[in-house]
Amino acid sequence: MNGIINFFKPKGMTSHGAVNFLRRKLNIRRIGHTGTLDPNVSGVLPLCIGKATRVSEYLLDSDKEYIGELTLGVETESQDMEGDIVNKSDLIVSEKEIREVFANYIGEIYQIPPMYSALKHKGQKLYEIAREGKEVERKKRKVYLYENEILNITGNKVLFRTKCSKGTYIRTLCHDIGKELGTYGYMSYLIRTKVDSFSLEDSIGKEFIESISLDNLNKYIIPMDYAVKNFEKIELKEDLFFEISNGSQINLDINNINYSKGFDEYRVYCKNKFVGIGIIINKNSFNYLKMKKVLLT
Repeated sequence: MNGIINFFKPKGMTSHGAVNFLRRKLNIRRIGHTGTLDPNVSGVLPLCIGKATRVSEYLLDSDKEYIGELTLGVETESQDMEGDIVNKSDLIVSEKEIREVFANYIGEIYQIPPMYSALKHKGQKLYEIAREGKEVERKKRKVYLYENEILNITGNKVLFRTKCSKGTYIRTLCHDIGKELGTYGYMSYLIRTKVDSFSLEDSIGKEFIESISLDNLNKYIIPMDYAVKNFEKIELKEDLFFEISNGSQINLDINNINYSKGFDEYRVYCKNKFVGIGIIINKNSFNYLKMKKVLLT
C-alpha cells in the first residue's frame, strides 16, 4: 500500500500518535507524517504510507494555512492556551490599531522561536530546557506570510487566517502582534486548514477511519504524485520504461523528449505510471534525465 491519507488530526493527539493510529489500522510499519502539528492544535496532517514516505519532505517544506485566534491583554509562558499566565494588561486597543498592526505582518518577517518548541539547543529540546525554568538565547528566523487576514474582532479576541511558509510559529505571531500593540497577546485557538494542496474540506478523521473497512479506506488513499503535482512533468516514451525504472540516465535530446527547461525537479512518467522525481543534468552538451527518487509501485 502506497499513497497519502489527508488526515484530520484531532486536538489532544500528537503527530506521532496519528502515525501510530494509522499503523495499527493498516498494519503497516512504514508510515510518516509531514511536519509536526502540536497536540493542542487540530487540522490537516497528511500521512504518507509505504513508498510515499519518500515524498513527505516536499510536504514538510510546503506552505501551510491556519485559522487562529489571538487574545489580547494576556501573555502565557508558552505563547498559547496551554501555558501559565505570566502577564496581564488592562490596556484597550482599538480595532483600527489592531488592523494597522496586522497589516505590518505580511511578507518577509523575522521570529524568535518560542522556548516551548521542539527546536534543539546543544542537543536538548527547547521545551525541555524551558520546563527546567531556564531560557537560552535563540536566533531570529526568517519566515514568510503570504496572507494575514482578520476575519473578526470581538472585544479582545481577533480571529484571523494566515497562509505562511514552513517554520512559522503562529503563537509567536500572536505574541509579537500583542507586543507591538503595547499590550500582551497569546494564541487562544488554532486549526490548520491546508498543507500545500491538502485541504480541511477533503480530510478524514479518526472516528471515520475507525468505522470503515480497509477496502473502503483504500478509496481515500491519494496517489503519491499528488504531493508533487506542482512540479513540471516529463513524459517518456514507452520503450524507455526499463531503463528509467532501473535508474539509467535518459538522453532527452537524442530521444526527442519535450520538457520545460529551468526547473530543479520534475515529475517523471512512463507507460502512464508515475516513475518518481528526476533532475536534468548536462553532459557533453547533451541534457540527461537522472532519477533522484524511483517510486514505482
